[in-house]
Amino acid sequence: MTSGEAGAMTGLAPVPHDSGAMRGRRTIAGGRRSLRRVLFQAALAAACHNPVLKPVAKRLKERGKPHKLVIIAIARRLITIANAIIKTGIPWQLQLGE
Repeated sequence: MTSGEAGAMTGLAPVPHDSGAMRGRRTIAGGRRSLRRVLFQAALAAACHNPVLKPVAKRLKERGKPHKLVIIAIARRLITIANAIIKTGIPWQLQLGE
């Protein structure tokens, strides 16, 4: 599946609700709630301790993004990484040059 499909399946894909007060804002919805909760916890740890994802989280925070948005963005990256590992069958290796 594509990374977008994986994000939608986990409920981490941004869903537009462009009517009324929510115009221009995106929310996450649908998917598997239990998986989303586990990924949220994993993203909290990854944002603080993963040497590849920590700079991404820091960059988003410096741009003034809300804390939950940063964590959900990291969770989506975790899903993308896991999807790539499953597709290729090659284990993830730390590469700080990414």
